[in-house]
Amino acid sequence: MNFVEELRWRGMLHDIMPGTEELLNTGMASGYIGFDPTADSLHVGSLAQIMTLIHFQRAGHKPFALVGGATGMVGDPSGKSAERNLLSEDVLQHNLQGIQKQLEKFLDFDRGANSAQMVNNYDWFKNYTFLNFIRDVGKHITVNYMMAKDSVKNRISGDTGMSFTEFTYQLVQGYDFYYLWKHNNCVLQMGGSDQWGNIVTGTELIRRKDGGEAFALTTQLIKKADGSKFGKTEGGNIWLDPEKTSPYKFYQFWLNTSDEDAKSYIRIFTLFDREAIEALEAEHALAPHQRALQKALARDITIRTHGETEYNKAVQSSDFLFGNTGIEFLGELSEAEVLGIFEGVPNFKVSLTELKQGVNITDLLAVNTAVFPSKGEARKMIQGGGVAINKSKVASPDDTYTADNLVGGKFLVAQKGKKNYFLIVGE
Repeated sequence: MNFVEELRWRGMLHDIMPGTEELLNTGMASGYIGFDPTADSLHVGSLAQIMTLIHFQRAGHKPFALVGGATGMVGDPSGKSAERNLLSEDVLQHNLQGIQKQLEKFLDFDRGANSAQMVNNYDWFKNYTFLNFIRDVGKHITVNYMMAKDSVKNRISGDTGMSFTEFTYQLVQGYDFYYLWKHNNCVLQMGGSDQWGNIVTGTELIRRKDGGEAFALTTQLIKKADGSKFGKTEGGNIWLDPEKTSPYKFYQFWLNTSDEDAKSYIRIFTLFDREAIEALEAEHALAPHQRALQKALARDITIRTHGETEYNKAVQSSDFLFGNTGIEFLGELSEAEVLGIFEGVPNFKVSLTELKQGVNITDLLAVNTAVFPSKGEARKMIQGGGVAINKSKVASPDDTYTADNLVGGKFLVAQKGKKNYFLIVGE
């Protein structure tokens, strides 16, 4: 497998330093990508870089995942319009542990010679004094060189300016590359296209400080076809941590991808080969409404992120909300999983004491909750057969529901028409 060609046909390659492809075709090489530890979880925006490391390892090379315990204390100005808040060492350590756990799901850390390896730049910076750093590193990179970087020029010309802390970031990242080149024979740094300037600073430091040679490769920044930011929804980031983004919501994010985006995402975020992808594209073109691309994309990335069990639950949850799956399915889920499925759906709390005694359905939907604005409207829709509780139509506006009707002893699912769901929680 040719690593660079793999990125090229998948539409991932952006910039590559001359000689890089030739180097990688001569045998196993070591390369790294840095990950930002400003949160204790990565999000889907990080997946393009994770996929880059996966392809790098599958091509027979040794991937290093650098988590920036030191650089996280500084903040990368690339693509930023304002300075970031600095994190404490305790918070950073917590974040690093979460990120490492996630990366272990995607990369093989027990593969022999080209096993993946995790490194933390705090390990080599924690005892490096400021005076030693400016003497050993700072003297090799001129201010003119640093000022020419877009990440610096764009900030200095703006209203907020740039602190000395962020100005020195490219030196810190450059030294990361130098350290890994010197101690781990790391000859390649990879990253998103906004990282080109920082990566090249590292290759320049290696050349000027030790007369060495190193290489750079960047991938395309992922954008949606409509120009909006990838990985963002109205609820914020789509995280890899199931506590922050439920597997159901994660699955739905990919399933709801537009046809145009699905054509690029199926190449970037899955491990399907070209033949399999072209077959999926042909199948999708014959029946776009079947959403073959989106289903294959959502299945592959959800299983690799959360496992097959969580994927199956996500599919069943979708079938429950949008298909004909029975209510029994909810009884197999935890309370958190049920609430995750109904995230964004109006929910109401009802006294368990009242339910144990029995509550008239019209009162339940129009008085105890606000599913309907009035009893009259509730009665009218129930009589018209337009109301269901727990997937079963309500026969009469005089029916009574009790705690025995609660799914899992906790929930009632009300439907007004086919698509309007309401969750009633007994407490």
